[in-house]
Amino acid sequence: QEQLVESGGGLVRTGDSLRLSCVGSDRLSGRSFGTSHMGWTRQAPGKEREWVASINWDGVSTYYADSVKGRFTISRDNAKNAVYLQMNSLKPDDTGVYTCAASSYLLTPRRPEEFTSWGQGTQVTVSS
Repeated sequence: QEQLVESGGGLVRTGDSLRLSCVGSDRLSGRSFGTSHMGWTRQAPGKEREWVASINWDGVSTYYADSVKGRFTISRDNAKNAVYLQMNSLKPDDTGVYTCAASSYLLTPRRPEEFTSWGQGTQVTVSS
């Protein structure tokens, strides 16, 4: 069964840090985890889903939304079928449901619609 399972969300204060983790199945949308580009999106209440960060299949290239650049770091460990999102200097605007996603397309995704497999999401709430 293809799946992505996130963990690590929670309630924190402005300026705090959180590390999100996502573990995937060996196969995602017809590709192995190790050959899939991975990323994170988030959705705040009443807002559209927003792309946050992506990492290419071998971890060499990473991409970030301007809103998180310099504060968030995406990484992966293909031996563990895992991808991580280290979030530092959190702000109330970072509040939302963070979802791990995979892409079987050729290019590393930078928009939510460019992902092909999704997790269930984990809630991150940043209080002021």
